[in-house]
Amino acid sequence: MKLCHNSEFQFLYSILLKNPQNAFQDQAGIKSQWKRLNYLGPPDFARAEEEYQGFVSLLQKSIPELHFLPQDANTGLDSIYVRDCLLLTDHGAVLLNMGKAERRGEPKAAGEYLSSIGIPVLGEISGEGCVEGGDVVMWDSRTLLIGQGYRTNTDGIRQLRVLLQDLVEEFIVVPLPHWQGPQDVLHLMSFISPLDRDLALVYSPLMPVFFREWLLAQAVQLLEIPEGEYAGMGGNVLAVAPRDCIMLEGNPATRALLEKNGVKVRLYKGEEISRKGAGGPTCLTRPLIRRG
Repeated sequence: MKLCHNSEFQFLYSILLKNPQNAFQDQAGIKSQWKRLNYLGPPDFARAEEEYQGFVSLLQKSIPELHFLPQDANTGLDSIYVRDCLLLTDHGAVLLNMGKAERRGEPKAAGEYLSSIGIPVLGEISGEGCVEGGDVVMWDSRTLLIGQGYRTNTDGIRQLRVLLQDLVEEFIVVPLPHWQGPQDVLHLMSFISPLDRDLALVYSPLMPVFFREWLLAQAVQLLEIPEGEYAGMGGNVLAVAPRDCIMLEGNPATRALLEKNGVKVRLYKGEEISRKGAGGPTCLTRPLIRRG
């Protein structure tokens, strides 16, 4: 499999997923884990499966290859959010080390599956180092943005620099705010979703000044998530191609803003698979190959 992953907005050709059957397993599995994992409520297993099928049907309309992780005894509910455990490069996958301790079994399980479909493992983050995929944005072929916060730490960033030293020229570290504390899910991609080379959906109240100014210096137009819809995950959108995205329903003002600026928007229902676990379409997917 020839890999190519040079941005977060190029045409999405191949993607990694994990369905509720293999992540949640059943309602009993949900009942035993949801409080410990800090979910807003227990997902309903049957409705989650129905929502997920709708989400997959939407992906299939534009993405040629969909791969699904199998069930693994060392993973739990959060493994449905596959983005966080891996980083893809042109030379293979980096197995990350999760800042949320309950998720530590996910990278190894995902790496074993990738090896089975011909994707090599370039390296891994280990020891005290932590990096989660929601904190990593490939801005272009030689520029990587990484959020430093409760889920991604200094040692993890140092290890990633070493692993990618021949692949990345500019490594921009973005300090993340305390916001709602270490139990909350705040990643770099919680407040920026690239939509094209010169367009991004952002929530400026959480952005460091230097980072916002850096984006503006790259001639990037910043579309501000309307107040009131950040909490509804309005900013978590998945670009499947330049100015073509999938987003969670229930954020009409954000949708209108995107469409006004020439972005095609497709909606999915995600009360069970997204809202209760605070994971939108970027979290539910790990792009494997983006092209052109």
